[in-house]
Formats: sequence, C-alpha cells, structure tokens
Amino acid sequence: MDISGKIIQLLQLQTGQGKNGTWKKQEFILETGDTYPKKVCIAVWGDKINMSSFKPGDQVDVSFDVESREFNGRWYTDVKAWKVVAKRGGAADDSMPPPPPADFMMPPGSDDDLPF
Repeated sequence: MDISGKIIQLLQLQTGQGKNGTWKKQEFILETGDTYPKKVCIAVWGDKINMSSFKPGDQVDVSFDVESREFNGRWYTDVKAWKVVAKRGGAADDSMPPPPPADFMMPPGSDDDLPF
C-alpha cells in the first residue's frame, strides 16, 4: 500500500536485544493532505531506510504493509514502511524554470486557428 503526506514528528529511535539479535525501530507521524487530514504512526524496522535524512515538514511518499497480531486476547496492528521517498516538485524543490508565456511560440501576425 502507499500513502502520501507530511512528516509532522520523528519519534525517538528504539533499540533492543531479541532472540534473533539486536533490533532497531524508528517511528514517525505522517499527516495526510486530504480534506480531513489523518495522522498515521508508521514504523521503520532495521537499517533498510535511513530516517535521519528526513525532518518534520518533509513531504514524502511511503510504501508500507499493515500487519496485525494477537497477544493475550488483544489484537495489535503495525504499519511497517518498506520504502520512504521524498516528494519532488514542491515550491521549495522547484528546479525547473517556469513555462514560457502562451504567445511565446506563435509567430507574429499568425492567428490561433488550428489546422484541423
């Protein structure tokens, strides 16, 4: 699944020791840009994604999986990102010049009738 939005908070990095060795988890809060914005807590496990290159306010596209598990009769759901990409084309990221004015391409004296 995919979701787009703005990172509003990077939570503290968590580490620990499990039966398979050391683990690392970084969570962040993403706010969607919908009419009614939603906030989603997304986790990044291991070293696959370097979250230190992102900061609050960054617009990103996130690919993720949703997984639920049961423990002692209660269900817990995780949203685990497997890809986080910074969005391009925002006002601060514009590297292309603006398009020329509409009359730029027309030779002088020509009318704007289409040949078909």
